[in-house]
Amino acid sequence: MKLIAGLGNPEKRHENTRHNIGFEIIDEMARTLQTGFTSGKGNFHYAKISHRGEPVLLLKPMTYMNLSGHAVVAAMNFYKIGIGDVLVICDDLNIPLGSIRLRAKGSAGGQNGLKHIIQCLGREDFARLRVGIGMDRPTGSYSSFVLGRFSEEDRKIIDKIIPASADAALDFVQHGIEHAMTHFNRKSI
Repeated sequence: MKLIAGLGNPEKRHENTRHNIGFEIIDEMARTLQTGFTSGKGNFHYAKISHRGEPVLLLKPMTYMNLSGHAVVAAMNFYKIGIGDVLVICDDLNIPLGSIRLRAKGSAGGQNGLKHIIQCLGREDFARLRVGIGMDRPTGSYSSFVLGRFSEEDRKIIDKIIPASADAALDFVQHGIEHAMTHFNRKSI
């Protein structure tokens, strides 16, 4: 079984914010595959799907971004999912808006959700898909930027990158991270 975790923050007030791009991609996958989410055995919502015969768990941590590791580890333990079968989807303010960057492993790069997952797992060798939310951020507090909404112009770019990111995640399921990196890493649309 593969685990695809989209990071974000629960509550209506966080919908459509930059930090919730992971939730939006997971929601797109569930919508496309015609499934819904239920509460899990931990602080997360999940949907079980099958992609070309491979069982997949779509996960939305309900722990808030900075504590995402608790939900990811709980799901991995409950469903007995190995580190090589995990893909985490999150925002990245250090890459251009609309870019997709897949990696097999690496540091948190300043992303607090990834940082907490690394801390909880005690390792960095899990796949991740980062979606660029823009580098033109104001100086000072990053939190107000990532918790803010996209402009109308930026939203058009994000609306194009969400299905591409969902396709990249499903490519990871079918072919693995190296294949997905080769076919989906791209500069902004």
